[in-house]
Amino acid sequence: MRNEVMKDEFAQEIHTRLMAHYGSPSWRPSLSPVAELVSTILSQNTNDTNRDRGFDQLRERFPTWEEVRDAPQEEIIDAIRVAGLANQKGPRIQNALREITQECGKISLDFLEDMSLEEADAWLQNLKGVGPKTASIVLLFALNRPAFPVDTHIHRVTGRVGLLPPKMSANKAHEYLAEQFPVEAYYPVHLNLIKLGREICTARKTHCSICPLEDICQYEDKY
Repeated sequence: MRNEVMKDEFAQEIHTRLMAHYGSPSWRPSLSPVAELVSTILSQNTNDTNRDRGFDQLRERFPTWEEVRDAPQEEIIDAIRVAGLANQKGPRIQNALREITQECGKISLDFLEDMSLEEADAWLQNLKGVGPKTASIVLLFALNRPAFPVDTHIHRVTGRVGLLPPKMSANKAHEYLAEQFPVEAYYPVHLNLIKLGREICTARKTHCSICPLEDICQYEDKY
């Protein structure tokens, strides 16, 4: 039973089962920190395909980040329209690039490598429109820092299975879940939990009979 297992052992069991079920996951080719920031902003409320199409179209039309920053807002919106919510994401991207320029004198986030994890996370979240998830994705995937991003799939799955305390917000879940897994597991468990949430433990319906966590899951509305 779940209550007979220590939380760190429970987290490790989840990680072990997901690795056995899905294998070692791979992320898309590494992006620069600025590119990862823009890509993550584009990913909000859309799928990976439309995110990537929006990103590629943006870079094709504006090859440098300085051009993205300085272009007329409506042209940025038009370039990323396929990613959805372009009227929100376009200004958000340009504002972030302007803030980075104002703080650093150039459009680069490489300096975050020399900061402590806490300082780098705080710096990113100080950018307007950047929250814990976006900051953690930039830190983990672009800078190889030990951050644990929590998206809607991870928040849902960990809450259902019983790893996350009831009613804990996604923002608070970043730090909490980071404490449950060893640092070396952050990358694979993040991606495997997302895959589980997309394919089996979906928002509308659970497919518990094929779930590798079925017998340890505490979700009350299974099946």
